[in-house]
Amino acid sequence: MSEPRWTATFSVELDSAASADHLLAALGPEASREVPKTSATLGRPTPTRITIDVRASDAGALRAAANTYLGWVDLAAGAESVARKAASAPRAPKPLSP
Repeated sequence: MSEPRWTATFSVELDSAASADHLLAALGPEASREVPKTSATLGRPTPTRITIDVRASDAGALRAAANTYLGWVDLAAGAESVARKAASAPRAPKPLSP
């Protein structure tokens, strides 16, 4: 990538350190990929906060990367919410054997 001219930092505050762990695990492989005209770095300034620093060579690439990363954050949060609900749902009793 040429010298970045456009940058943005997104900060995501999560409910717990475990949620931050899950988000980092989900975003890590994506941040390490080479995406044309962009690069991203993940950070963790506190146990419950994740930062995403995006650098891009033009405004369009920055917009696309921002939409992509924020979409992944939303997807990961939604998946964790569904998993939490499923884990806390009452279990149906096992049917009695005849």
